Amino acid sequence: MTLGATTGAWAVDGADERLAQIRGWQELPDLASVNWHEDGTEELAAHLNERNVGIEAGLWTVDAAEGWASSPHAAECRRILVEVPDLPDDRVRATPENILAVIAESGHDLPILLHGEERSAWPAVRLARELGLDTRIGLEDTLTRPDGTVTASNAELVALCRDVWRS
Repeated sequence: MTLGATTGAWAVDGADERLAQIRGWQELPDLASVNWHEDGTEELAAHLNERNVGIEAGLWTVDAAEGWASSPHAAECRRILVEVPDLPDDRVRATPENILAVIAESGHDLPILLHGEERSAWPAVRLARELGLDTRIGLEDTLTRPDGTVTASNAELVALCRDVWRS
């Protein structure tokens, strides 16, 4: 089992407070997700590496991917999360493909998990399937089924994702 934790900037007020909170961790996760577009990323990655906490690089934009690719901590990451924000269906493909191109050019060969938020969730699942990448689905990502109706549960989302994956 691998235990992961978020380090999302939204959890606290500012990069300094986030780093202070994480420095105070007594029980360490195996892995922590670090969004490369957020302030203080390099310091956070350095601290996690010093404490032997693996890094899962969250890449939401091409700029973030380029920042990650040029980071001294890129090679120390264990996985990349290509995260597609809430976009109309016809715009979902371009964002991750551009990020994936930066990753490919970086020369780092890491596992990639592609997922989307809200309207992007199901198109991202289909794109991950097409590209042979890992994906995820859950109530954090979307509250709706592929047909746009509200889901009954996280379990239903997982079952529907498996159906999409098999089709």
